[in-house]
Amino acid sequence: MPGQFNPETPALRAASAFADDALGDLDTVGLLAALASGERHPAELREAAIARSRAVDGDLNAVVEWAPEPSKASWRNNQPQPDDRPLAGIPTFLKDNEDLAGCPTRYGSAATPATPAVTTSLFATQLQDLGLDIIGKSSLPEFGLTATSESLGTGPTRNPRNLDHSAGGSSGGSAALVAAGVVPIAHANDGGGSIRIPASCCGLVGLKP
Repeated sequence: MPGQFNPETPALRAASAFADDALGDLDTVGLLAALASGERHPAELREAAIARSRAVDGDLNAVVEWAPEPSKASWRNNQPQPDDRPLAGIPTFLKDNEDLAGCPTRYGSAATPATPAVTTSLFATQLQDLGLDIIGKSSLPEFGLTATSESLGTGPTRNPRNLDHSAGGSSGGSAALVAAGVVPIAHANDGGGSIRIPASCCGLVGLKP
C-alpha cells in the first residue's frame, strides 16, 4: 500500500552540524543581532563554524582548503572597537575558483598546481570588505563544468540531506556547508546553473546576481 512502512527500506543517511554552540540555529540576520548586542563575539562564531565543519566534512567532502589564519578582513573582529561593516564577523567559505592569499586555487582539478595564492582576488577582497570571515574554500567539479561537484582531485561532494545523493554543482561545496548548518552563508557563482542547481538539490535559497 502507498505509504506503508517497509522495514527493509534503508534508513536515510544525512549529516547535520547544527549544535548548541555560538552559531546555534541562527541565520545571518540572527547572528548579526547577537553580535550587535554583545551576546556573541566574532571569534566564537569562527571557532564554532570550524568545529562544525570538521564534525561533518568527513561525510560531506565539501571543504578543500582551510584559510591559513584568520582572514585579512577579520583581524579587526578581535579588537574591542565596534565594527560597522554590514556582515562583520559572519563566517563563510569561498568557492575554490577565487584566490585567497595563502591558499591554493585548484578549480576542482588535480591538474592545477597546489601553489598558495600570493594575493586575494578582487571579489574575495570585496567579501572581506563587507566583514565576512573566510575560513576556508569549498569544493566544485573540475573547472566548474558539470552539474555535480565531483572531481578526480577531491572526489564527490555529498548532499547533507541525503548522503547518497549529490549536492549538485558547480557550487556544491558551498551549498552542502550551508545546508548542513556549518555556516549561514557561502560564496557561489553561476553562469549556467551553478548556484541554482545546488540550491535546488540542497533545499536552499540561492541568489544569482
